[in-house]
Amino acid sequence: MSVNRAPDAQVRRYWNRDAPWYDGCMHPYDRLLVGDGRAWVGAHSSGRVLEVAVGTGRNLPHYPAGTQVIGIDLCPGMLERARPRAAASAAAVRLVEGSAAALPFPDACFDTVVCVLALCCMSDDRAAVREMHRVLRPGGRLLLLDHIPGSRFPVRAVQRLALPVLRRLSSAYHLCRPLLLAEEAGFTVTRRERYCLGMVERLVAVKEPAPA
Repeated sequence: MSVNRAPDAQVRRYWNRDAPWYDGCMHPYDRLLVGDGRAWVGAHSSGRVLEVAVGTGRNLPHYPAGTQVIGIDLCPGMLERARPRAAASAAAVRLVEGSAAALPFPDACFDTVVCVLALCCMSDDRAAVREMHRVLRPGGRLLLLDHIPGSRFPVRAVQRLALPVLRRLSSAYHLCRPLLLAEEAGFTVTRRERYCLGMVERLVAVKEPAPA
């Protein structure tokens, strides 16, 4: 289904405006919906890692020592608040400003690409996942965690009723389909888990080597 998304400039304005209180809002949200998702991302990351839409760096404490992490985000206000977490991380972290739909990196240069709770906020989620596929090396791993439509009709009905309000409050579309986006971009999904009434999904997907 085609969804009207806010352009990058609007998304940047929104998140720069809300960056000062983003972490305070996310503390209860993480407990209720994300659960151990951030630790899960860290545990499945290895090598040279790209985190797309790193935000205020809430995943950075979970990356293991020995990983080299580049965190990219569209919003300088979010990146500014990520810097203390980057400095304290066990991983070697570098922060970069840029768009997920046009990643400023060469082909096949990362071992792991991570994106958490961010596809729902992007101006072009399809282009972003295609870019994630491009910058992963063959055999590399994509880790996605995001909002999706719930597994039962009553949950989906409530989500759809709440959608206009949530979009005004956060410019986000909370009913995205990470699985379909990953498969459309050419990934092979090797692991899929849904929880919190099916409203949150996390995926492991692999970029298959090109045919000989």
